[in-house]
Amino acid sequence: MIRMNRARENFILQYPLEKYASLDSVLFFDIETTGFLARSSNLYLIGCAYYTQNQWNIRQWFAETPKEETLVLNEFLSFAEQFTTLVHFNGNQFDLPYLKQKCEQHGINHHLDEMQGIDIYKRISPYKALLKLPNCKQKTLEHFLGIHREDQYAGGELIEVYKNYCRHPLNEYKDTLLLHNFEDVCGMLDCLPILKYTDVLNQPVTVHKVQANKYADFQGNIKRELIMFATLGDTVPVPVLLSKENVFLRMEENTCQIKVPIYDGELKYYYANFKDYYYLPQEDMALHKSIAGYVEKAYRQQAQASNCYTRKTSAYLPQWDVTFEPFFKKDYKDPQTYFELTEELKKDREAFSNYVNHILSNVFR
Repeated sequence: MIRMNRARENFILQYPLEKYASLDSVLFFDIETTGFLARSSNLYLIGCAYYTQNQWNIRQWFAETPKEETLVLNEFLSFAEQFTTLVHFNGNQFDLPYLKQKCEQHGINHHLDEMQGIDIYKRISPYKALLKLPNCKQKTLEHFLGIHREDQYAGGELIEVYKNYCRHPLNEYKDTLLLHNFEDVCGMLDCLPILKYTDVLNQPVTVHKVQANKYADFQGNIKRELIMFATLGDTVPVPVLLSKENVFLRMEENTCQIKVPIYDGELKYYYANFKDYYYLPQEDMALHKSIAGYVEKAYRQQAQASNCYTRKTSAYLPQWDVTFEPFFKKDYKDPQTYFELTEELKKDREAFSNYVNHILSNVFR
């Protein structure tokens, strides 16, 4: 078995990992195997990163033959006992189950279940569309963040390289295998700033400016839109531009700009207790029975849920669940709801902050 140690000199972590755990209690790790199933494949390499003496270090354990996988596993587990938090990339789905199955296969005790975990893949994958990523593979995130790596292999491509090394233990093969794992481990450290997107989208933002603009749509009709400028709780590493459901989002550094179309026109407010209302067909509206009871029976009928409404022409903003009330609709079965952009609301910065948080949670998450 070969053990490799290397310091990442002058490397500064670009993410406040300390909010989860002290740096000296965190262990990043990545494994290399000859297959997905533990019982029919071999574990041949484990790499990890840890913080000590004010610098990040990389340690790797390499099995020169498949018979050494128990040595690799035991040394890694023994080393990991001094840490309380594991950081990995999709380790919940592959690395951890694989290691546990190998421990069971060889009768080795482990304390992996007692450690806290941070899965970078799991935390960022809900935001794949927001970041316009084709997938959430580690190399894709590295490319998004502008991280360069020398290694050009995928993990599956290295299986044959390892088999070649077992037959002919050339340094060329070994260096290729170690480099891939080394850059996977270093890549996790470098990719941590990607988590800032999950942080800012799960923290309240504060709107500091609101304005209404006019624009011409594709048919040349003059429409209005509301533009809200907000301050994020952190700085995002790469600017994001996205349009979804007629809402435009721009995130850059620690600022956020959201444009929402204003609906100018007539909408309907539906009363919930329709049994207490009459519908007046000629007026196309519902009135409470305490008032509509004086209307001649020929001009009224028992209201139903679908026609128990009153109509109002005003300026409205869309919402994606009922956050603001009263809410309005175009039709009874329309899932889209709106709330009125009143003069009072225009002066309420807290309400606009709540609205931006509502949009971020429901449209762009």
